[in-house]
Amino acid sequence: MKSKIIDDVTALASGLGVAAQGMREEIEQAVKSRIDALLAENGMVTREEFEALRDMVMRLSEENAALRDALDALNKD
Repeated sequence: MKSKIIDDVTALASGLGVAAQGMREEIEQAVKSRIDALLAENGMVTREEFEALRDMVMRLSEENAALRDALDALNKD
């Protein structure tokens, strides 16, 4: 009898854990969606978008410096 009660309590606790995990994931997704909406409404970008743009600017800056050096070399001749 005690074993059956312990098994039932264990199963209930396990089920509650699974339900809590599912609720946690749903809440995280809802919060993320709301944050993304707020960022978009205020003209802000995500971290990924910012880093992609930063990398592009750095590459263009390096390319611009190389072109400037090539132009300076041509102008010296």
